[in-house]
Order: sequence, then C-alpha cells, then structure tokens
Amino acid sequence: MRVVGLITEYNPFHNGHLHHLRESLKAADADVSVAVMSGHFLQRGEPALVDKWLRTEMALAAGVDLVIELPLPWACSSAPDFARGGVLALNALGGIDALCFGSEAGELEPLRSCAEQLVAKENLVRQKTAALLRKGLNYPQARAQVLGELLPEGLDGEQLAAPNNILGIEYLKALQQTGSRIQPLTIQRSGAGYHQTTVGEGGIASATGIRKMLRDGESVEQLLPARVWPVLQAALAAGRNFAAERYLALLLAQIFRAPSQLPDCWLVENGIENRLLTAADQAIELEDFISGIKPRQLTRTRIQRLLVAILLGIKKTEAVALLEAGPCYLHLLGTSEKGQCFLSRSRKLRQIPLIQNFSRIHSILKRFYGAGSAGHHLAVRQLGLELRATQIYSLLSMNWSRGNRNRDFYEPLRRL
Repeated sequence: MRVVGLITEYNPFHNGHLHHLRESLKAADADVSVAVMSGHFLQRGEPALVDKWLRTEMALAAGVDLVIELPLPWACSSAPDFARGGVLALNALGGIDALCFGSEAGELEPLRSCAEQLVAKENLVRQKTAALLRKGLNYPQARAQVLGELLPEGLDGEQLAAPNNILGIEYLKALQQTGSRIQPLTIQRSGAGYHQTTVGEGGIASATGIRKMLRDGESVEQLLPARVWPVLQAALAAGRNFAAERYLALLLAQIFRAPSQLPDCWLVENGIENRLLTAADQAIELEDFISGIKPRQLTRTRIQRLLVAILLGIKKTEAVALLEAGPCYLHLLGTSEKGQCFLSRSRKLRQIPLIQNFSRIHSILKRFYGAGSAGHHLAVRQLGLELRATQIYSLLSMNWSRGNRNRDFYEPLRRL
C-alpha cells in the first residue's frame, strides 16, 4: 500500500483540487491519499468559507481517503511555517511515501535547487531579506530580489516567486530540514492562477475566484466535482457559511476591549497597533478596515493573519513556542475504508497522538507526555487554541444551527 500526502485548504474543494488529487495518486503510484487540511482559519489569514467538517465531507466525496487537521498556528502562518507544519504532520502520522504539490514550474529540479540554496545560505538570505524590508519592500518583493541575487544561472528568481512555487520550495526545505524520508513530487498547476478570479482552461477556477463568484451571486456548480457541489449547496442554503460583517464586528470588539494588550498579540509589531485603533474607530466594512491598517511594507495577507491572531487571542509567546516545537497531536476529521486500513497498518509508526474522540483527549495527552511536563503544557496550549478557534468560528456563521459551540467534542468522525 503506497500513500501520498497532500497539504491543502479545500476552501472549497473544486475541479483543480480533483485534478491535483488524481494526478498525485498517479505520480506517486499510490493507493491511498492523505490530506492535511487547514481548520477554520486559513493560510492567507481568512476564516474558511464553511467549517472544517463540511470541507472534510467534500474531500471524502471527491475521493480523498483521510483528512487530518493542520492545527493553528501553522494553518494561519506565512509559507515557511505553513509548509513546515504540513510536513511535520505527515512525518508524525507515519507511513507516508510521497508528498505531491502543485506548482507553476511543474518540475521538481528548479524548485529543489532553489530550496537547497536557501537552506545552505539561510543566514545570508535572512540578512538580505531583513535589509530590504527595512527599505520598505514587502516580503514577496524582498524574497524575489534575494532569489534573483543568490540563485545560480538558469534559475529564474521571479518565476520561482510565483505563489505555488513559493509553497513548493518551502515544502522541499521542510523535508530537507526535518530529515524526512517522504519523496517530494510536483505536478503542473492547471487552470486559473492562485490569485485569478476568472475561470481557466478545463473549467478550473481558483478557490479565490469561486468565493468571489459566490459573493456576486453567480453559479459555481460547474466548477466543483459533481459529488462535492450538493454538500456545499446544502451548506450555503442553510446559511452555514462565513459572514464578513460578523467577522468585522467581533474583530472590533476584541480591539476595543483591551487596546493596551494589542502589542502582546502574535504578528502585531512595529507600532501597527496604533493604525489598528485608528482604523477601528472609523471602520464600516471589512475591506475598508484592512485597507486602513495596511502600511506599504506589509502584505495584505500579513495584515489578515494578525487580525486572526487578535480575534483568537493568540499571544506572541504562545505562537513562538508552538511553532518551534511542532504539532503536539493531530486531529482526525474523516476517513474512507481505505484510509481506515492505512491507519491500522501505520499505527506503530505514529510519532504523536492522533485524536479522533476528543472526550478522551486530556487523558491521552497526559499519558503520552506525562502530566505537568513541558510537552504536556504545549499540547494543552495547542488544544486550547483549537477549541477557541472552533467556538469563535461558530459566531461567524450566517445562520448558527444551535447546539454546543464546543464542536470538537461532539462532531462525529466523517466516514465514507
């Protein structure tokens, strides 16, 4: 049984994801697919369109065999930490033969060469990037310039700075730095580009484009696999999707509640809390609020991530400790019969707890790490953050369906 890992968001699952799934299975000659999927808050610093259980149902309906949650803060981090979190999760799960990702390059060698250069010259890259940031460039601009200066001839720094290439390079770096035995593979990204909002070749649109179409009241049925669309359609009809106006109200409440504590929040630095407070006093819509905060040298996604940190109350000390340690446990969201078979076969290879039933999570973490140990304290912090994210996400739904908001304890494992 060969197993291919995928690091995903599925926000929502669309035809491009189906292409990635099928081509990954083929490229890896794999029988089983394992998706490490972001939970309720995503890499670009946005709440998910629908909750993690609905997105798990979509993935299983499309043919994914196992869905594991990529926990916070990795799920809502910049490319290096997002990629590292996904790779650490696959390493810890055990039994994964390959990691396959989409890229604009469509071939592994230029990405691997770039990753090797970045690892070998890590300190120099950090120094040069920091110098350019101080000059007012944002991170993607600084990174592209540094790549252009340091890469050997024949490697195009600008091309390698494309969104999926950046993630691919970070996956390769993480595999190398963690000493992973997982084989990296890449396939050509097809259809619309990562940031494009138009439909590309083969009826493939980006998740960004699909969410825009939904906001504009346009049909997206043809852009999702046939078995996936009914799941999303029912969720939208029931009002189980994210509402931007609720998000803004909760953000403003958090900012006004304790303005003196803003500098303690993860990613809030260099006095940006003053811009936050000024923009909050005048904010009417989420877009205006973000635009009012954003300075020239920071990307929009960086601003969105720090807003998530404020909303969830993620402190700098907490995020740094977790990011340095790696995931302390994994949350199993859904499985097919093949996925269950893989879990049974790979059980002895697992490096950290895989939690299906949260009713026993406290006793599992105590037994695994030892009550009161440093590892146990970190695991409890990861758990607290995950539970808080689920409760707060329930406040963002257009139409909450009632029931206990502490859903991680009550939602059953999704099975196909």
